[in-house]
Formats: sequence, C-alpha cells, structure tokens
Amino acid sequence: RAAGRELAAEGVDCVVVCFLHSYAFPEHESRAVEILRAELPPAVHVLASTSVYPEFREYERFSTAVLNGALLTVMDAYLNRFTGEVAGLGVRPEPKVSQSAGGLMSVDMARALPIRASLSGPAAGVLGAAYRAASMGGWGNLITLDVGGTSTDVSLLRDGTPAEVHNQNLAGFPLRLPALDVNTVGAGGGSIAWIDTDELLKVGPHSAGADPGPACYGRGGEDATLTDANVVLGHLNADALLDGRMPIDRGLSEKAIEGLARRLGLDFTETALGIVRVGCATVVKAIRRVSIERGHNPGDFALFAYGGAGPLLAADVALDLGIGSVVVPPSPGILCAEGLLNCDLRSDFVKTALMILGEESAAALNEVRGELEAEATVWFECEAVPPERRGLSRTVDLRYKGQNFELSIPIADGAFDEAACRALIAEFHGAHQVTYGFASPGEPIEFVNMKVKAVGELDRPALPTLGEAEPAQPMARRRALFAGGTWHETPVYRRDALARDQRLVGPAIIEQLDATTLIHPGDRCTVDGWGNLIVELGQGGTK
Repeated sequence: RAAGRELAAEGVDCVVVCFLHSYAFPEHESRAVEILRAELPPAVHVLASTSVYPEFREYERFSTAVLNGALLTVMDAYLNRFTGEVAGLGVRPEPKVSQSAGGLMSVDMARALPIRASLSGPAAGVLGAAYRAASMGGWGNLITLDVGGTSTDVSLLRDGTPAEVHNQNLAGFPLRLPALDVNTVGAGGGSIAWIDTDELLKVGPHSAGADPGPACYGRGGEDATLTDANVVLGHLNADALLDGRMPIDRGLSEKAIEGLARRLGLDFTETALGIVRVGCATVVKAIRRVSIERGHNPGDFALFAYGGAGPLLAADVALDLGIGSVVVPPSPGILCAEGLLNCDLRSDFVKTALMILGEESAAALNEVRGELEAEATVWFECEAVPPERRGLSRTVDLRYKGQNFELSIPIADGAFDEAACRALIAEFHGAHQVTYGFASPGEPIEFVNMKVKAVGELDRPALPTLGEAEPAQPMARRRALFAGGTWHETPVYRRDALARDQRLVGPAIIEQLDATTLIHPGDRCTVDGWGNLIVELGQGGTK
C-alpha cells in the first residue's frame, strides 16, 4: 500500500507487478494488483506479469509485461479513436487487430495485450503470402521478401507453414511471446548510401524516410538512396512514381550519387550499381539467417517478393542465393493488408509445470492440458466462435534436466497415458538428435511448458482470377543498365494490362501504382491465372 501511494504521487499511468514464482503461484501477484488498484487513481493501469504470458523465467516475463504496460495507454487511446471513427462511418462489424504470431484478436484483447501486436505488420504479410501460395498450388516452400522504404522483412515457409519463435528482442528488451519468425534489417528504398571510415560503400540502416525522402523526391533530401540508384539505372521511372502521382527529378539523384562516386574514385554508373549490390547483400544476409542458419537450402524455395521495393530487388537477391523462381503478387505494396483480411482469429495459452517426464506423468500432463483447454474454451465463447469453427493445436517444451533451453514438440489430440508419455520421450530424443546432432537417452527429461494455440476460423473470399484478354504491348521503352554495365532499350509494361498466361522475356520493366517489377535479361516471366508474376531466372542480375 505504501508503494501504491508513492507511485500515485509520482503520477504514473501504469504499474506492472512481477513475483519470481508467480507462474506457479499467480494468486500472490493478483493480490498485489488488487492492493495497488485500491491505492492508485482509477485511470492507472495495474497488471500482473502472469496476465501477459505466465511462463517461468521471471526476467523475460517481467520484461514482456513491462513492454506491454508501456504500450497500454498509447494503444488504448489509438483504438478509442479508431473504433470511434469506424463507427462514425457506419461500419457495423467490430474491427480486429493483427498479431505478431499471425491471426487476429479482438479490440478488447488488443487493449489488454497490445504487446501481441508489436510486430504484427510483417506477420500479416507472411500470412498473405501463405494464403496466395495455397491458392496457387505447388508453392508451399517460400522465402518471403518484404522490402519497404526503411527496412526489409524476410521469413520462411515450409510446406505452406510459417516458422514460429518464442524469444525475440524489441528495442533491446527480451520479449517472450509467440511470433512468426521474421528477420528485419535496415535496408529499403529510402536507405542512405554512405562511405564508412574504412572508405567502403555502405547502404543503410539510416534512411531518408518519407520526408524529405530520397533526393529524387525534390523535398530537400541530399543523400543518395537505393531509390536514387534505381532511378539513375533506369530501373525506376525517372519522371514520376505512384502511377504518375509523384514527380521525380532524375538530376537530383545524379547529383547525390556523383558526390559518392568522386569519394570512391569510381565511375558514376559503377557507383549506382554498387549501391544496389550493397543493398541486396544486406537483404541476402537477412535471408541466410532464416534459411541456411536454420538448416534450409534457399535453392529449395521460391522467393515471394512484395512491399513497394521487393519486386525491384528480387531477381538480384534470388540470384545471390541460388533461388530459381520469384513470385510477385498482383498488389505487392498492400500484401500485408491483404494478409490481414485473410487471417483467422487466434489466441495462445501457456502453463509452466516443471517436472521430470516419465510414464507416471500422464495424470499431471492431463491436468495441465485440461486447464489450458478450459482457458481456450472461455476465449472461444468470448469471441463467439461457433464449435464447428474452433481449432486447437498443442505443443510441449522439453529439455534434458540441467539444460537452459527447450525444444518444442507437437502433441496429438487425446488424453495422455503411459504409452503417450513413452512416445513423447522418444520423440524428444529424436528431435534433440536432429537439432543438436546428439541425444542422451539415459538423461532425465524435464517437462517445462505446455502451449495451446486456439484458432477461430473466419470466412475467406476466394482470390479473384483474371479473365481472357489480349496480350499487352509495351507502353514505352527506356534505357536500363543491367549485368556487366550493359544498357538495354527495355520495354515497359503496365501491370494491369498484362493478360492471363502472357509471357515476357527479359529485359522488361512492369510498372504499377504500388511497385515496379524488374525482369533481367535472360529471365522469363509468366502471368498466372490469379495475376501473379512467376519469374524464372536465367543469368540476369546486376552482378
């Protein structure tokens, strides 16, 4: 109570309570929250760490809860404005909010757990790629490439399923929540090219942003960016972007790059090509982290490119990684929004129960499972999800006793018995062998967490298909620089004019409102029935 009075005098807007062992004794934290609420003004948020994600490891749990508390008042004010404006437009359905783990949550849950939306934008794009790939058929193994103005987000899908992680860092703080495995680097269209103290060319992570933006925008930016390099190389329209809505000044791009070229002692066009290569190299490193470092060969995947600049860089990135196919959706710049509109409702539940796993563990495991499924049932009821649209999946976190980190093992439906416990032990040994190269069958296995993912299926409209039309003709031609410093008179097509099954042979440039797709010499592009561009790589690229 004394602490509550002191905090009230400080004028705080949120208090987070964390006890060391509240994952096992949550009632103590709950009582502390009650006492503090009695001493603090009604407007102050007070929350327990176990209300955010009730796992053991008090530091990570506390950090996650503090991040959630820091977002509470900001997100609450935003959602109040947003829902008020939506209602004012006469929109009757309640809005939903995207989550970092994929899927949607209600506005009420977003108000209570805003941290679950902290990395939700990139996650929605990954789900958008997964939904399109499932409709296309035969494209289950994908690496997603989302290049925007300031950053690039990459992820990997195996058999159509995005990888998940439970440990991340947000602004330097540990975050312990389920999330799609998205790796982000500071490389985008607005990334600034600069020369380091070692006299080497670097691109990013600093960005020109939207204002003033790249030099070619004519808004006062003087630094050369990745966008300026692509304007100079003829890859981007040198007169206007955004379907003619944004005038472009090529001369300003040239002026910005000339300054770098003089310092580097390079040819003007070599410098522009260098900016593109260095920017793509940063993206390639990001993809290696989610592919090669996870034991996957990038050559076994197709590259799914979106974001405003993804289709522009995709061929160069794919070439560096040994990827043979690139897929570009019909509206690359808004795939994250499209993915959001094709998500299901989702919520995650976890319970820590530290114990040695053995055949006699069945009763304890069934008790934990029952508690989690009861929580999921309450959530389904609150979200008004009908029984036929409810789905549950379950995993357990196991480790050898004495280890600091766990492996997640999926578990099937049905109650645990002695046979199920034996099978789970054998599966853990096998997973440990695959992951770390060895197993220790004689060592005791420790059960750490059980996790339940609840999904409420929503209606998803079928993706539109293209009708029959005459193949499009180029609307213009412009000089563009490709591999080996060779300039090509390159045909330029409008994306919305391309016909179903139309085939293009590079070099070619495809322009639309939200993106530009670059087809290198030797590459072949086909328009599929859903309007996706399927690019098969030859020997193109700027290398």
